[in-house]
Amino acid sequence: MVGTVIITGASGSLALEAVQQLLSSHPSVTIVGTTRNTKKSPPNPQLHRLQEMAHRYPSSKLLIKSVDLNSLVEVRAFSDEIAGLVESNELPPISAIICNAFTWSLEGQQFSKDRFESTFQVSHLSHLLLVLKLLRSMDPQTGRVVMLSSEVHDPEHPNAFSKLGADLPSNDSLDTLVNPGADEVGTEHDMGWRRYANSKLANVMFMQSLNKRLQQNPQFNKITVTSMDPGGLVNSRAHVAQRSVIRVLFRLFAFLLPVIKLFTYKLRSNADSARDVLALALAPEYASVRGHFNGRKPQPPARTKKHTKRKLRGHYIAEKAANLRFNRQPCRDSAYRVHPSGELIDRSYTNRHLNYTYNGR
Repeated sequence: MVGTVIITGASGSLALEAVQQLLSSHPSVTIVGTTRNTKKSPPNPQLHRLQEMAHRYPSSKLLIKSVDLNSLVEVRAFSDEIAGLVESNELPPISAIICNAFTWSLEGQQFSKDRFESTFQVSHLSHLLLVLKLLRSMDPQTGRVVMLSSEVHDPEHPNAFSKLGADLPSNDSLDTLVNPGADEVGTEHDMGWRRYANSKLANVMFMQSLNKRLQQNPQFNKITVTSMDPGGLVNSRAHVAQRSVIRVLFRLFAFLLPVIKLFTYKLRSNADSARDVLALALAPEYASVRGHFNGRKPQPPARTKKHTKRKLRGHYIAEKAANLRFNRQPCRDSAYRVHPSGELIDRSYTNRHLNYTYNGR
């Protein structure tokens, strides 16, 4: 197959395996992998491994781009660059966007360059912006978007590692997702888990909303969106942020994984999950498939309160939580839809050339 596959957080544990598998099994695909800082010297071991892959497969196309998802300016610039390369035929149309990058803060709040809470911006908001800006650059016949989810996106799912799970604020308080108040002393760890879970729930709800709007437009109704729970990755580097007892536990899980996999697929390796996400992104058997998955198995997403689900659609988080705004003209369409020009618009506004602006504080 020929096309461009974008993977955010390409030096992450799952993404490194995905890039490796893509290079070996799909040599004709152009891979664009984003990392936070490609100019770091010396490169960290993960970035070094990614750079080595490019040298190991000289006939393949692996472009490593520096994009800090903690900066909406950088996300916007990267999106514009890729769109320009596709338009000029320097890159083939985008076959898949794998929204893999994430961050979390289990020892206290961290904030982005935009002064937003980092977990929500990196895991959700920047990906929302990236996908919407690149929609017109996707292959209209086979394009796919994969949002990374988690089992903790479900507010009804118990979390063995935290007392707090997903709990979206009311519609008139969505700005607290990116501008939270200070954590109470002693709750930093569990509040970090809640922020992570909320970002994953927002990803799933964005998947549902975007699918609905794409299906309503004949020009884009073949582009699909899925969200995938990658499972508990026993050898993920993300565990360095966990409590020491949890780190020890996951090292034990990694050792016992061959036996554990005989009984459950809740725990898996980076390589296992990489195969799953690439199947959703590229495999013929998942063409035209939409919805939420646990690995490659369809799984119902979290049930959300009707009023929250109605409001928490597409741009609503961007507009209400992060103050991302769009050039506006009145439009009679309900909710947001895909304009014939190829841009997504929200329920009240349309403009031929959608322009993302950030009203900084």
